[in-house]
Amino acid sequence: MTIHQVVNTIYRSCSYVLTQEHNSWVIDCGDVDKLLPYIDGKLNGVLLTHAHFDHIYGLNTLTSLFLGVPIYTNQSGLESLTNDKLNFSKYYGTPFIFDKPHLVQLIDDGKYIDLFDEIRVKAVFTPGHSNDSITWVVDDMLFTGDSYIPGVKTVTNLPHSDKLLASQSEIIIKQLAENRTIYPGHAPEQI
Repeated sequence: MTIHQVVNTIYRSCSYVLTQEHNSWVIDCGDVDKLLPYIDGKLNGVLLTHAHFDHIYGLNTLTSLFLGVPIYTNQSGLESLTNDKLNFSKYYGTPFIFDKPHLVQLIDDGKYIDLFDEIRVKAVFTPGHSNDSITWVVDDMLFTGDSYIPGVKTVTNLPHSDKLLASQSEIIIKQLAENRTIYPGHAPEQI
């Protein structure tokens, strides 16, 4: 499996493309034009770490190019995808509503999705930064979104953030991080 990091133009959020044998998955979706060169063959799905605007603004474009591609999140993530106040896009001056909510596949905490042959991803709910935050565990990798960015205090001063939950989630992520590489939701230059 190959991982490609894309640093997006909005707040230097990070998207990731995972590829293996002409199959691809995207984690978070910002600048689609930067993602496309790395998508090899079939796009099997999109995993969301959370549904803040800087991590989802490319979804309408991506799902227009790859018809029927499923988007994986939890119930809170679905609510944020379809509400420009909850995903904060209204306040960026570019209101965003995901126009294909029927593509959303809800996942429960601790559940697995098959990515590639013999490679699965586990959803670990890590609320605090937002109530829809999910850390995705793939083999020796963690995709933490904004739930944990090494060396940076988790942002908890937003609506629907929770400082106590963020600290509990950080403990869980640090335990999961033993012998794993962390792929956070923002590039270091942002922080």
